[in-house]
Amino acid sequence: MAPPRLELSGIRKQYPAVLANDAVSLRVAPGQIHAVLGENGAGKSTLMKIIYGAVRPDAGEIRFNGQVVQVASPAAARALGISMVYQHFSLFDTLTAAENVWLGLDKSQSLAQVTERINAVAGQYGLDLDPLRPVHTLSVGERQRVEIVRALLTQPQLLILDEPTSVLTPQAVDKLFATLRLLAAQGCAILYISHKLDEIRALCHHCTVLRGGRVTGEVDPTEQTNASLSRLMIGAEPPALQHRPASPGAVVLAVKGLSLATDDPFGTALHGIDFEVRAGEIVGMAGVSGNGQQALMAALSGEDPRAPAGSIRLAGTDAAAMSPGQRRALGLHFVPEERLGRGAVPSLSLAHNTLLTRTEAVAASGWIRTAQVRALAQSLIERFQVKAGGPGAAAKSLSGGNLQKFIVGRELDARPKLLIVSQPTWGVDVGAAAQIRAELLALRDAGCALLVVSEELDELFEISDRLLVIAGGRVSPSVAVAAATTAMVGQWMSGLWAEGGVHAQA
Repeated sequence: MAPPRLELSGIRKQYPAVLANDAVSLRVAPGQIHAVLGENGAGKSTLMKIIYGAVRPDAGEIRFNGQVVQVASPAAARALGISMVYQHFSLFDTLTAAENVWLGLDKSQSLAQVTERINAVAGQYGLDLDPLRPVHTLSVGERQRVEIVRALLTQPQLLILDEPTSVLTPQAVDKLFATLRLLAAQGCAILYISHKLDEIRALCHHCTVLRGGRVTGEVDPTEQTNASLSRLMIGAEPPALQHRPASPGAVVLAVKGLSLATDDPFGTALHGIDFEVRAGEIVGMAGVSGNGQQALMAALSGEDPRAPAGSIRLAGTDAAAMSPGQRRALGLHFVPEERLGRGAVPSLSLAHNTLLTRTEAVAASGWIRTAQVRALAQSLIERFQVKAGGPGAAAKSLSGGNLQKFIVGRELDARPKLLIVSQPTWGVDVGAAAQIRAELLALRDAGCALLVVSEELDELFEISDRLLVIAGGRVSPSVAVAAATTAMVGQWMSGLWAEGGVHAQA
């Protein structure tokens, strides 16, 4: 009998505010796709970083191919044959995709040779990727592809994937699954972290459940239901959403004839975009990553001030030339798709991160009321069940899902008149995703206008009243969710809404 590819025994990791891993044991066989399931903050990412050498355990033993190993660094892990794709990307923005991949490999090959290998692997596995594009011009989904290709180029014996499909389209997920099954058939062991229970049941051979840093169960996911996996993970099934019919009111956001040339050679220009969002409705926007979502979000939020006069109106006021702060004063709040760097400053505390968009605790003289700032952060932590070491915890110390809950909560709690949110449930567990979606619906029912940009089609169908699709920098006509189908939206994602076959409503 061949030894397990990976065997963990008694792994423990204590941080100042939390015991992340408590006597964790885990075994992964060659050719096995092994899911690690748990709610946000259960210790999954910490455990993966220990295996990859990015974090040192306080206690416990790691065996790889039957041998006790000390994985001192990611370089040591790669030398053993372990590769990892992080949930938060580890890419240099100013370098090209090829240069980022090359940095993670030994230098036995030239950059030109690595570029050729990237094209070959990307083509083989259906991962659309231009290796010569600078990373700062890539969407989140495109950056994910860089990470996956970089891992595949190392020909790993153990591949760790942390939320790999969180920003991929259904078609791209299918291609990724085909890739993973092929790798497993070739003997590669795969550790797979995802909050998407359907994925785990469809892909994985075995599942280890973590709760509060401890292993609480091991199951065959093919024999489980989503409900039973939810109960193992969070102790309950997420509540069903109460989605009542919308009663749209006045137009809050009107986008008319918005065209913007791209300001970088690899960006996506916007062409004649027209749509409206009314009070008391959720308009969902679907689209394959990299089709102009970033440019549109920058124009709507005020980050890009080049919008033509009259092309963006907030509650009837021309906002095209307004700064983000001026738009916020009119009631617009915005949740970007990038948590760290845009949604939050990694090194700042949660309390100080509230000051990025919330100014209730700033006196007219400019003094910050520290106690009020901390009280606001604490209320968000409690309301949205954020697992953190209190208001003073640095944003970067939170798991991805918990930071997402905090950022979304910060903007929801501001009682906006218009909320624009990009990828609202990226990387959060099923319980937290249900909570965020319920809060979005409650905000809608309170009269807020919401524009939700998401690559999760199931999410958009679940919470939206109307749907739009963005493709090639153009936006489709809107269609009522009741009249839309997944197949039709998928067709529209290719820019074929003129042939969609469903009556589009203004």
